[in-house]
Amino acid sequence: MNLLYALPGNAAFAKALCRHAGWRRGELELHRFPDGESLLRLATPPRGNVALLCSLHRPDAKLFPLLAAAATARELGATRLGLVAPYLGYMRQDRRFHPGEAVSARVMGELLGKVFDWVLTVDPHLHRIHHLAEVFDCQTAVVTAAPDLAAWIRANVRAPLLVGPDGESAQWVKAVAASLDAPCVIARKQRRGDREVSVRLPSLARWRGHMPVLLDDIVASGHTLIDTARGVRGQLGQAALVAVVVHGLLARQSRDALHGAGIARLVTTNTVPGELAAIDVSTAVAEALRAIGGEAG
Repeated sequence: MNLLYALPGNAAFAKALCRHAGWRRGELELHRFPDGESLLRLATPPRGNVALLCSLHRPDAKLFPLLAAAATARELGATRLGLVAPYLGYMRQDRRFHPGEAVSARVMGELLGKVFDWVLTVDPHLHRIHHLAEVFDCQTAVVTAAPDLAAWIRANVRAPLLVGPDGESAQWVKAVAASLDAPCVIARKQRRGDREVSVRLPSLARWRGHMPVLLDDIVASGHTLIDTARGVRGQLGQAALVAVVVHGLLARQSRDALHGAGIARLVTTNTVPGELAAIDVSTAVAEALRAIGGEAG
């Protein structure tokens, strides 16, 4: 038996994942006490091959319920235990930039790598760490959202020009551009703080007549996309731009700021649930789940 339990907030993705992968949905209940502590219950008895589904955006409040679910599943009969984390938090801090800082990517990898037999995620934010295996002491699998991003752009944008706001976005931009046979450019970014960035674009004059599509793996504060949008509009003059992002972590205030900068349409994948999650990656995740977690049984 293959059982998938979804932590709160992941029900829609779990439904699609079970449908595509042929896994059975296990029932999980989470109660929060007035003091903030949690009581977790696996209402479906865990047996055999078990996976937990939990997208780890805003992860601090989710980690204890996730660890409690994992420990309970092991105790009550799971013989193999995996984690499907469509968004895997804490990967950006991958080195010690100032004395005494925690390297959160390694902390997260050590924690989850000891709890689970395997971890499956979508496009983790890796920079100086090149593979999850460098920090996770368990089997790992990574799904790329590039084909689904390309499919959405192909269906919704005529004559796209893909624009990456920095070197870290280049891997997604180039993959999507190749799939679409579309031109692409990569900007250079200088970050001075969480909310202070400067983006420099190459000349875009030869691409007049194309629709610029800003593409990145993560949008949180939105400042990088805002600065990129201003640069694109300054060169090409478009009043309305499109932005496509893998993981959408931004709040309403940031969305308003992006709209004010000329980004008329912003879409993300459903690795993080929300109103902007128009690109479904559950089919690709299901294929990887069957590979790493086992065929339905």
